[in-house]
Amino acid sequence: MFYPIILTIPTAGWVGIIVGIGLLMLAGGFFGGIAYRKKIAEAEIGSAEQEAKRLVDEAVKLAETKKKESVLEAKEEILAAKKENEREIKERRNEVTRLERRVASREEQLDRKIEQCERKEAQLDNKIKENTARGEELENIKNQQLEKLQEISGLTVEEAKAEIIGQIEEEARYEAAMKLSEIEEQLKEDADDKARSILSLAISRLASDHVTEATVSVVPLPNDDMKGRIIGREGRNIRTVETLTGVDLIIDDTPEAITVSCFDPVRREVARLALEKLIADGRIHPARIEEMVEKAKKEVELSIKQAGDRATFETGIHGISQELVKLLGRLRYRTSYGQNVLDHSIEVALLSGMIADEMGVDSTIAKRAGLLHDIGKALTHETEGSHVQIGVDVAKKYKESKEIIHAIEAHHGDVDPKTTIAFIVQAADAISAARPGARRENLENYIKRLQKLEEIAESFPGVEKSFAIQAGREVRIMVKPEMVSDQQMILVARDVAKKIESELKYPGQIKINVVRESRATDYAK
Repeated sequence: MFYPIILTIPTAGWVGIIVGIGLLMLAGGFFGGIAYRKKIAEAEIGSAEQEAKRLVDEAVKLAETKKKESVLEAKEEILAAKKENEREIKERRNEVTRLERRVASREEQLDRKIEQCERKEAQLDNKIKENTARGEELENIKNQQLEKLQEISGLTVEEAKAEIIGQIEEEARYEAAMKLSEIEEQLKEDADDKARSILSLAISRLASDHVTEATVSVVPLPNDDMKGRIIGREGRNIRTVETLTGVDLIIDDTPEAITVSCFDPVRREVARLALEKLIADGRIHPARIEEMVEKAKKEVELSIKQAGDRATFETGIHGISQELVKLLGRLRYRTSYGQNVLDHSIEVALLSGMIADEMGVDSTIAKRAGLLHDIGKALTHETEGSHVQIGVDVAKKYKESKEIIHAIEAHHGDVDPKTTIAFIVQAADAISAARPGARRENLENYIKRLQKLEEIAESFPGVEKSFAIQAGREVRIMVKPEMVSDQQMILVARDVAKKIESELKYPGQIKINVVRESRATDYAK
């Protein structure tokens, strides 16, 4: 019964003992491990300290070695620099010594030169004194000679001076005239060659039809009986036509024709078209006349618009106001000295563009200015003032550029041209107007112009006779040989040309020819 109990107690005691022993062994192992590891760590630390000490010692030794080497290198560099400085100092001293010797040599030379100058100055002083004495002596001799010359010549000093000055002035005028002639000839050769090249090229490239129109229109009639029908009962038909169109109908003895006269070419064209329609229709009475006049006005307006468009198309100019285009079209019915103004404007535009291309100027602006230069003539029958001023006002109104406005203003010389475009338009206008057959002049104005040319030429002293020839393109002047010398002829020609330029208006240019002829006559008996 108690046996199992005896066996159980000892077993439990051994277990506790075993557990206690294990714990003791575990604690001993733990602390032993710690002690072992501590010992190993202390050994490693000691070894590291020794290694570190060894490295420090080696580093110190290496640093001392490097220090000694650096000190040696520094000493060597200092020694080399010292030697170099000593060498440079020695060279500088030698240079300074050499310069001192040169300066000393120069000083000696300057001293010698100063002594020479002083000697020469003394000699010059003596010579000046001698020359002063001689000058006084020569002045006395000169005065004596002048007195003798005055006695011999009978002229005072002032009179002699005036005579000498006159001779010198005459020689100077002669030389000036000759030089002026040479310069003019050279300038003419150069300018003529260049201008001839540019203008001939521009003219040769321009091929346009030239139209001349009369200032009156003639309407042909199928028979003379039509005159009575146009006049109407108690003249009511002709009065209606004249009232509606603003023209004068001239019905005279001219067979089978009626003349339409009006200062306004547009009105004249309206009347002409209306009459042609009435004659073709055969029904002539006030109501029909009014209807035909309205149709004619519409046709003329359309024709004006088409003419303006044609002008801008032919010249290649775009962006012009439609009102300006209409004014250009009105120029189709405007003539100047028999030359159609629209055709003239187109011609000037094309010439201006070609000349501008040759001169390296903007041809578009040149053509635009050339086309618009006579735009004022479209309104001269409606607005007071010259066509130049009217053209300027119109161009300003429709916002044309200042360059084009100036070209319009200067194309007849009302103001001086200030731009290349203005000069080009002026030249192109003269070319178009002055070419043979472009314009015609009535007999009265033609004779007056020739008489004025001769009057201007004969207004100069020494001119014996003058002749306007070549339709006023040349003036031949005969001078008195005893009053005008060969040299003065050049000045006379130039003065006559300037006066003609200032007092006359004419197309193209006028040649001045001065002729001096000396004749000796004797008789054999």
